[in-house]
Amino acid sequence: MSDESRVPFETQPQALETAPAALERRRPRELSLFWRTFFLLALLLLGCIVAWLQTFRALEFEPRALQSAQQLASLVNLSRAALVHSDSIARVSLVKTLADEEGLRIAPREPTDTYRVYETDSLSRRVADLLRVRLGADTLVAREVNGAPGLWIGFTIEEDPYWLLTDPSRIGLVAGTTWLIWLAIAAVLSMAGAAVIAGLINRPLKKLSFAASRLREGDFLASQLSEAVATSEIREVNIGFNRMAQRLSKIEQDRALMLAGISHDLRTPLARLRLETEMSVDDPQAREHMAADIEQVNAIIDKFLDYARPEHNEPQRVSLNDVVESAIFAMGNDPSLQVSTNIPPDTVVMGDEVELQRVFSNLLENAQRYGKDPDTHIATVEIAAKAKEDAVLVKLRDHGVGVSPDMLEQLTQPFFRGNASRTSATGTGLGLAIVERAINRMGGRFVLANSSTGGLAAHIKLVRAAPDKTKEKDRERNSTAPAA
Repeated sequence: MSDESRVPFETQPQALETAPAALERRRPRELSLFWRTFFLLALLLLGCIVAWLQTFRALEFEPRALQSAQQLASLVNLSRAALVHSDSIARVSLVKTLADEEGLRIAPREPTDTYRVYETDSLSRRVADLLRVRLGADTLVAREVNGAPGLWIGFTIEEDPYWLLTDPSRIGLVAGTTWLIWLAIAAVLSMAGAAVIAGLINRPLKKLSFAASRLREGDFLASQLSEAVATSEIREVNIGFNRMAQRLSKIEQDRALMLAGISHDLRTPLARLRLETEMSVDDPQAREHMAADIEQVNAIIDKFLDYARPEHNEPQRVSLNDVVESAIFAMGNDPSLQVSTNIPPDTVVMGDEVELQRVFSNLLENAQRYGKDPDTHIATVEIAAKAKEDAVLVKLRDHGVGVSPDMLEQLTQPFFRGNASRTSATGTGLGLAIVERAINRMGGRFVLANSSTGGLAAHIKLVRAAPDKTKEKDRERNSTAPAA
């Protein structure tokens, strides 16, 4: 016996913590086609928006500089012309009117004035250059004169220098906040459009995926797709899928009919042979061997029918405790098989009771045949279960010699047999294939792995049943009822 087998089995459920990793290790990171399409479209649209924004700002620079220079030059020329052609009395009134109505202030420029050049960025420098071209090389553009901020333009009227003060907002591109607002609006609209487009693109694929899943479960009627869609490529795919589903349905019906015929045609002569053997063979040992051969043929037929049986029953609430006890009871009192269990009371899963009992019967039969201890020649089997979130994890392990790691994935293939140490008994090679197919039909997962302390371990993940509200209400009613 190994060290682990001498430890009380109540401490063994901790080994089930490794079962989720074994059951999930082959599952890749999933990203639905909708989200992949949405992210790609969103990335493309955002890239286009940013590129369009930069292009627009680059194209806006020169026209904005020309427009600002033209407006400022026009203000200076109009102010100069008005001052030149007005008398001294009207000039005072004109300056006051320009200040009140247009926000323009004209003041003499003194040699002692201090100013700071307005050329702070590429746009202001470009505007200043254009103003010098239009107004003269001695034109000044300042952002502060004698400590007073603003847009100051220095010009001359008949060789007299003046300052023109105007609003600084006349020079400048569109504010960054405005661009951010427009960019945010464009991004939101682009995301909404990308979501709509991705949904339209993936809708036929989603229908195809659902139909394929129903076809995989054997529901051929629910797997029909519309053949009247507008898109020609999708229509051709739907037509091809429907024809494939019809052929598979016909093949399934023919297989079921053939299996029923084989079962009937073979069992009748086998029953006749069994009767003739009992009546005509005098040697008891020979009669016993012949009867055993006939029973083996019957068992092989049962295995074939179990593997090919197209059962698609709706999942129901099944007591895991009762199913395991029934499977152990069906194995009889064989001294070469010792089974210990550690399953929490009232463990309920979703599945088919008959099929689930067949699963544990096949696993126990496999352990009894191939999982015997090399020293004691006794198959010691341990069954433990643990509920975790919405699943029930079951671990069934023996203390045999295990199998080669490169054969683990092949053990569930139909008619595959492992090495000689695990194939000394007769069989069909369908037991584990039946187990995997049955568990998959119930929405679970099945994985085989070598135990770290020897033997083969079968990890089963079943769907956990939701609590029965009716029983809970009855239990609460009984607990609150007054004692008689």
